[in-house]
This record gives sequence, C-alpha cells and structure tokens, in this order.
Amino acid sequence: MMVKGLFAAALSLALAGAATAADLETVRKAKAPEAAPLKEMPIFLFSDTQFSYRYQFPAAEPGIQIQRPNGSFVGRDIPKSIYNISHADAWAYGTNFFTLDILKSGSQDPAGTTNVPGGFAQYGYGATEAYGLYRGTLSLNALTGTKAFVIPGIIKDVSLAYGFDANSKNDAFGSKKRDVVGGLNFAFDVPAGFLNVAVHAYKEWNRNGFNFQPDRDVSFDTTAEIEVVYNFPLTFTGLPLSLAGFNNIVTPKGKGIRDPFNYAFYPGTGLEFLSRTNLVLDVGKLVYDQPNKVDVFIGFQYWLNKFGNVERLTFKGTEEKSFLAGVAFHIF
Repeated sequence: MMVKGLFAAALSLALAGAATAADLETVRKAKAPEAAPLKEMPIFLFSDTQFSYRYQFPAAEPGIQIQRPNGSFVGRDIPKSIYNISHADAWAYGTNFFTLDILKSGSQDPAGTTNVPGGFAQYGYGATEAYGLYRGTLSLNALTGTKAFVIPGIIKDVSLAYGFDANSKNDAFGSKKRDVVGGLNFAFDVPAGFLNVAVHAYKEWNRNGFNFQPDRDVSFDTTAEIEVVYNFPLTFTGLPLSLAGFNNIVTPKGKGIRDPFNYAFYPGTGLEFLSRTNLVLDVGKLVYDQPNKVDVFIGFQYWLNKFGNVERLTFKGTEEKSFLAGVAFHIF
C-alpha cells in the first residue's frame, strides 16, 4: 500500500504537473546563447530512490484472533518490522513510482500452509509478506502541449493514471494478490506542498488457501478506487518538518467465490478504507544542512475492513489502529 515512498511518488506527480514540454523548450531557448549548441535535457526532472525501516504496533490481520473466557472473539495485536525500498521519478511527460515492502510479523501472525496432508500446518514463527506496487502517470497538459487541463487556483494538471499491486505471504491463507488500476490523477494547486487525488477503476485477483481446489484462486468484481496523497511543510515550526500521508478507498468488490453451493452463505466484501499520516523530520537538513538525505518519522495508521473483510461475531482482526516509527535513507 510504503511510507516515504508514497510521499516521494506524490512529489514526483507534483513536479511532473508543473512542467510541460512547451515549458521546457521555452527554458532551453531562454538560457542558451543563440550561437551555442543546446545542451541535452536530462531524462528525469526528479529522481529519488530510498531505503526505509519502520516498526508498526499493533497491526491486525483478518481472522487472527483470540477467544475470551466469555466465548467472544477479539482481534490479536501483531507487531511488524517492515523494510522498504522505493523509487520515484518525473520526466517530461509523466511520473513513475515503485515500492516494495517486506513485512515480518511477530509470532502472533504465524507462518503456515494448507498444502500438506491433513490440510493445515502452522509454524512457530511469524509470517513474512512481500508487497509491491507500481503507479505511473502521463500528463495531459504535456501530451497536448497546452494548458487545457489547468484550472487556475484549483487544478495544476490532470494525468492518465495506471498501475498494479502484487503480494505474496507465507501464511495459511497464502495471499497472492494481483490487481490493476487505471483512471485519472488530479494535481491540486495548493499554496505549499502538494495534494494529488487519483480516481481509478480497480480489478483484483487473489488466492484463498482455506478454499478447496479449484476455488482457491478467486477473482473479484471490478470496482472503484480513490487514492489521496499529500505532503504539507510545517514551516511555522521553524524546523524541516512536514505532514505527509495517504488515504485509499476501495469500494465493495463482491464475494470473490465461484462455488454456487456456498455463494449465498459467503460474506461479501465491504468498503475498504486505509489512512496513514506521518510527521516527518528531515534530519539531514536539520543537523548538517543536507536535505533529502535522512528522514525520521512517526505516524498513525487506520485500516477499516482490511483487504475488504467485514468484521463478524466470530471473525475479527479486520480493523487496524496502529502506531509506527521509522527512518528513511535516500540512497541515490
């Protein structure tokens, strides 16, 4: 879903929206002497690759729960260590963003498999998940060589937006999520920082290790998704602080089950809402006047109906309220 990486992606979107091909050509002609050959423009207007670590507690996972003495169920708190590498860039016609999270759960979220005789095996150590994401944009202002997609004071640019997600996890459910998105991205004209809102069509495929073959591979309905990414500098503090985060909304995507005998009894998915807000301090800028080198951050994450799962009396862990803290290194 990727803390600093998402913020870098939003920055690249903002930068791409600020410069069109016509703008670049004007700058080249204005700065170069008439008799001198023009220098080649760099491929990327902005590029950033970084590695980060964050600790998150308490995370939640759908179906990971404990039973109280009175017979009721409650979701189990799960600590996670998360390693991330991400890359964002902006070029004359758009942006690219890629991020990969490696999430290591505590033993409360055990590794396991249903691919054994008897149907289930659980191990005594925490599960590991790999989650990758790509998002790209193509600026409509840049593609048309106009300012037709500018609304002064409101919208700086409108872009074609597209991408995909993919994950794998070594628990009994055995998630193998694959999704594609496509739509429009709107870069808002804010006084400082940036605010981008993308509206996508969303299609997901996944795997449910608890289903019997051949129904383990599931396909969900095409639905709508909204992604909001922002970063606002807190200059009034006198420190290189910023408030950065994102919100994702995925509307209900159906049941994702083909078995006609169980379809009527199988619960459907609900509206999924994921929000993460971070307070980010640029330590490099603060300590040795080298901005965008080292950041530290603290934050809060809220996830309703995680992965679309809706809480029931005997099924918990679908709502996550967790704190996080970490550090990010811009490696090149």
